[in-house]
Amino acid sequence: MTNMNEIDDAPIPLCVDLDGTLVRTDMLLETFLLLAKTSPLSLASLPGWLMKGKASLKHRIAERVTIDAASLPYRTDVLVLIETARAAQRPIILATASCAGVANGITDHLGLFDEVLCSDEGTNLSSHAKASMLVERFGERGFDYIGNDKADLPVFARARRAFLVSSQDGLRQAARDRNHDIDFIEDPSGGFRVWWRALRIQQWLKNLLVFVPLLAAHQVTNPQLLFWAILAFISFSLCASSVYLLNDLLDLPADRKHHRKKNRPFAAGTLSVKSGIAAIPLLLGSSLILALQLPPRFLVVLGVYYFLTAAYSFLLKKQVIVDVMILASLYSIRVIAGAAATDIKPSFWLLAFSMFIFLSLALVKRYSELRDTAFSVKLLPGRGYRPEDLPVVLALGSSSGMISVLILAMYTQAEIVPVMYPSHEWLWFAPSLMLYWTARLWMKTVRGEVDEDPVLFAARDWQSIVVVALMGCTFFMAISGPSLW
Repeated sequence: MTNMNEIDDAPIPLCVDLDGTLVRTDMLLETFLLLAKTSPLSLASLPGWLMKGKASLKHRIAERVTIDAASLPYRTDVLVLIETARAAQRPIILATASCAGVANGITDHLGLFDEVLCSDEGTNLSSHAKASMLVERFGERGFDYIGNDKADLPVFARARRAFLVSSQDGLRQAARDRNHDIDFIEDPSGGFRVWWRALRIQQWLKNLLVFVPLLAAHQVTNPQLLFWAILAFISFSLCASSVYLLNDLLDLPADRKHHRKKNRPFAAGTLSVKSGIAAIPLLLGSSLILALQLPPRFLVVLGVYYFLTAAYSFLLKKQVIVDVMILASLYSIRVIAGAAATDIKPSFWLLAFSMFIFLSLALVKRYSELRDTAFSVKLLPGRGYRPEDLPVVLALGSSSGMISVLILAMYTQAEIVPVMYPSHEWLWFAPSLMLYWTARLWMKTVRGEVDEDPVLFAARDWQSIVVVALMGCTFFMAISGPSLW
């Protein structure tokens, strides 16, 4: 935190950069992502716009999207500096490389700036161009400047006093070399824990479903098949993390309005949008390299998974009922991916059970989201559901769960069961356990005791863990235990 006690020279204007300084994000990338989601066909025009220069690109994109200035992640330390300067009756100037459409929306929302200097269609107001304009307006050493990037170094060199928003030692030294009267504002972004949250490593629990065909076929002791399943798990997890990043980047406006999702790394600005965009192809490439070591069918299934998730992120997320069917399919595809990787044909019973139990879980997720916002909004942000849909979602979700229990009960009487399970009488405990768990999950969901991800809830809930353990014991006893009669 910088020392703000000496910002008291009334005649000296305080000039503030926007991207990465006033806000913890890059407005060009924000508008690009918004364009990609709201008007994906417009992306075909990007090369033509870029050929006319970066300033023209910014202008063309901003013409087609509207930024919600109220939800942006503003940097508190910079706002405090601005308020202190305003109290000293100093002019406050927003000096940004963003175009007028973006800059004016932010200044109108904050009401803190006396003037806006920004890029126009012919000039990108950055680096030396920004330094020259500020010197032309206020004179050499006639202004203070707050920036955050190496592009701001030429401006620091010509400012009276500089403020650098960065924790990078190299950039700090370069800024100090250009202006000895400089203060530093910490930027604690990035880091292992932040990336862990962004990649949602905890969500990799869902990818354990790739081992289900191996377990169902009683082949878990086969070292070759087990190795393939492990490769499939890692490949699928990397692919899924790339999807999570893409989804979060495309959902920034909606996430920032959500009471919990606003704290996600990209929404909160603790991870840069640029780093997220760069990480997506790295994760996908790593996933592809592993997938190529497995049977070709696995790569096909992985491709279907990615296509569905992309379609969900861009379009299907707002389609009522279709969205939960896609979510349920994405769970089932993990099971199919495990079957493809190990060359084990999944049974009708496994696929039928998966379809209905995962549809129930998807509806739990949607019910929880809708319940959280039912009393504050008329439409779930980024979705197509309304508060009055709660009873329908409850009915569909709970009935899907009961159907999965029925399928499991019917499976215990299938012709193949005595062959695979010598003491198959033990299997009758499985539907009872499943019935208890499903009914309890929905009761807790209605009470608001389940967060928006039922899988993570189950991983933390001791009763769910006990049920899973008992289910495992039931199937083990059916294979290796004594007959009940």
